[in-house]
Amino acid sequence: MSVAVINEFESRIPPNDHPYLNGAWTPVTREMDADEMEVIGEIPQDLSGVYVRNSENPLFEAIGTYHPFDGDGMIHAISFRDGKAQYRNRFVRTKGFLEEQKAGHSLWAGIAANPAKAERPGWGARGRMKDASSTDVVVHAGEIVSTFYMCGEGYLLDPYTLEDHGTAGWVPEEGISAHPKIDLETGEMLFFNYSKKAPYMHYGVVGPDRKLKHFTPIPLPGPRLPHDMAFTKNYSIFADLPLFWDEELLKAGIHSNRFHQNLPTRFAIVPRYGSVNDIRWFEAAPTYVLHWMNAWEEGDEIILDGYFQEDPDPAPLDIPGVDKRFGKLLANIDENSFKPKLHRWRFNMRTGETIEERLDERLLEFGTFNQKFAGVKSRYAYSTTTKPGWFLFTGLVKHDLETGDSWSLEFGDERYGSEAPFAPRVGAKDEDDGYIVSFIIDMKEDRSECVIIDAKDIAAGPVARVILPHRISSGTHATWATHEEIAAAAH
Repeated sequence: MSVAVINEFESRIPPNDHPYLNGAWTPVTREMDADEMEVIGEIPQDLSGVYVRNSENPLFEAIGTYHPFDGDGMIHAISFRDGKAQYRNRFVRTKGFLEEQKAGHSLWAGIAANPAKAERPGWGARGRMKDASSTDVVVHAGEIVSTFYMCGEGYLLDPYTLEDHGTAGWVPEEGISAHPKIDLETGEMLFFNYSKKAPYMHYGVVGPDRKLKHFTPIPLPGPRLPHDMAFTKNYSIFADLPLFWDEELLKAGIHSNRFHQNLPTRFAIVPRYGSVNDIRWFEAAPTYVLHWMNAWEEGDEIILDGYFQEDPDPAPLDIPGVDKRFGKLLANIDENSFKPKLHRWRFNMRTGETIEERLDERLLEFGTFNQKFAGVKSRYAYSTTTKPGWFLFTGLVKHDLETGDSWSLEFGDERYGSEAPFAPRVGAKDEDDGYIVSFIIDMKEDRSECVIIDAKDIAAGPVARVILPHRISSGTHATWATHEEIAAAAH
């Protein structure tokens, strides 16, 4: 193994019992480069591209209670070419990260703390937060775009070296949320943001030339907490979900989520370059949805798949050995508590009717699919399963949405995965002709690895396991980009 430590940072987090600062969530302090890594099995010659994952890595003791989504963004990337792999990891050099490095301590309060405790003005839909850029990651126009769930500036990095390219110049005043969407067919990036001031949501389109092409309000009745969007070939889809800040408490400056179970879930469907007057609104059963899968047009209907939560505001958890003060925090990010299930919404653009259908009764989330089918009808979907009580991925489920068949893979005892995107095989002929790629944290072996799984036979387990130079921290989202996509966007 050829390894170089590029930078090593000092952690100022004292010993603690926080469940998301220890174990598989122990923060990483080293930035490293590695190649010629140990491989168990053989890296496929027809795997060609870059797997990129975001994660939360705090370096300072939090102001108030630490929430795992507060940590500084760290990008982990592994590039595959000709049966070989190269690994890199870097902190996202956000403005907040750099300022806290200068100060030597935390300057901003996180989601579980009172924003008034922040020492400086900040960013985000809630206000006075740090834009940690630690939530989502996509590759657009040949660059990594790292984003923050509460809306931030959008940070750019080189997909191979992870060199800092600064912030995206087109980002509007309210920032951009996590989960911008990439249309590989057009090269466009679709995004949204949200805030506490009217009209409360905006939607935009960035062209393959990295310039803002379209920006329009999506008016909502008040401050909301959307997390994701979806798109079809001709439309973009946004949700007004009935889980949002309690209005009365918000007047007192308290940001406390409440599920308004008497309100419907509302969907705004707008032509890709449409404006306020073009929005079609649909209503559905009340729920909260963290993540959508895919959406497409079929006759008069728009079909949307995602994860319907049966208990969006779950009761606090009581886990043996874990301080009870973390109970609500634990429940809010535990799939066994909020109970997400793969679900389908059908919106009839002629009649205005919404029809809903449950696709699976298992608890599933963090779905991926072949991005070449984004916005058009897709057959295969890949979801994660989790450890009860924890935000830790334990396995995968592949769905054939045409036949209803499914196949499962468990990562193994005390082995926790990452969001696992689909990587098409070079010269792929079928939608599922490719690989599923994920980082694994193996707590028994005290190491991390990158697993490569044949998407046509996920139950068979990895065809190759690349041993990383250090044990990385668990995290949130990941993406895949082929070398061809990156090269084409550079011209």
